[in-house]
Amino acid sequence: MLQNTGKLAGCTLFITGASRGIGKAIALKAARDGANIVIAAKTAEPHPKLPGTIFTAAEEVEAAGGKALPCVVDIRDEQQIGAAVQKAVDTFGGIDILVNNASAINLTGTLETPMKKVDLMLGINLRGTYLTSKLVIPHLLKSRSPHILNLSPPLNLNPIWFKNHTAYTMAKYGMSMCVLGMAEEFRGQIAVNALWPKTAIQTAAMDMLGGDGIGKQCRTADIIADAAYLILSKPKDYTGHFLVDEDVLRAQGMQDFEPYAVQPGHPLLPDFFLDDAPEQLAEQMEQHGATPAFKPPSSSAAPPSAGPVESTFDVIRAVINEDVVKSTQGIYRFDLSGEHAGVWFLDLKSGSGTAGKGEPPVKADVVMTMTSSDFGKMFSGKLKPTLAFMSGKLRIKGDMTLAIKLEKLMGRMSKAKL
Repeated sequence: MLQNTGKLAGCTLFITGASRGIGKAIALKAARDGANIVIAAKTAEPHPKLPGTIFTAAEEVEAAGGKALPCVVDIRDEQQIGAAVQKAVDTFGGIDILVNNASAINLTGTLETPMKKVDLMLGINLRGTYLTSKLVIPHLLKSRSPHILNLSPPLNLNPIWFKNHTAYTMAKYGMSMCVLGMAEEFRGQIAVNALWPKTAIQTAAMDMLGGDGIGKQCRTADIIADAAYLILSKPKDYTGHFLVDEDVLRAQGMQDFEPYAVQPGHPLLPDFFLDDAPEQLAEQMEQHGATPAFKPPSSSAAPPSAGPVESTFDVIRAVINEDVVKSTQGIYRFDLSGEHAGVWFLDLKSGSGTAGKGEPPVKADVVMTMTSSDFGKMFSGKLKPTLAFMSGKLRIKGDMTLAIKLEKLMGRMSKAKL
């Protein structure tokens, strides 16, 4: 872990989405220097599924040694941002650093993404970042060491990062384009940079996307906080960089990253938008034994892809029961291509559950499209659904929450002989 140097002592940081996750981690790192933290986020009341509020985050900032100003801010609302900025200036005398961290994610294809979700992502990620920057910049220009740091990826135009979630990619790249433009526009006046994680980071959003067990393939948000701390400690002529957390820390001389791992020693899931993933992602993870799901089956268990899809459904029928149905409450349709092409269904909404060939009895909640070979690998535990989705091997239409629930059933399947 990176030791604090005191360089941010007395600085005022305006951090969007700082009530939890990466934003809060950056806030706490700066607070240990005695920095002033403006916690600009929406959550004033406890959320049933997400931890933390602006007030609990403020308590942690104060306990860490900083001064906190919690502000209820929806960064799509110009008046709310403007009011928070003015309150920050009135309270602390100015703003030195802006961290554009707030973001929304929805990993679905063009036809499956409702415009409400598109508007949300563009409104928060792109427009919100631009608007917050616009309102804070006049105050940054008065600072001795002004910085803008966007939590956004390098601009990588490899089509693989667009084809499965065009709207999300456009929204995140919008944040990165703000870096590209504003770094040049304010060169010599404000440092403007982007920071992105090399691996998946354990946050509430990642837990929702990846389901149970995803955490052990992640690093903690502390690695982002440490990298951000180094960037924000640099002079204002350090600008226009698209940085990756591990690279920033390596440049500082760090070689051991195990302390950042949620489960030390466990191989990690690469993040989006970096070219060491995803085409070779599944292969890399399998070679490194990323999880039991990636390890080759024992010699006594033949892979399902070697036999008909029916054998997989035989085992599915053997493991589903009333408890599985009660905890899942979803109907799944599988559109399979390849050697054993066809339509199959899994009803986990009524009775003890049913599964078989053909259309489901009623409209499916989730439609999964993949090859019959990859279908067998997923249910035998050889291919993690998260990675299949990231690498384009699996397309999902419908309720993503129910899609994630199915992963629990796959865990049972991997223990059964197919």
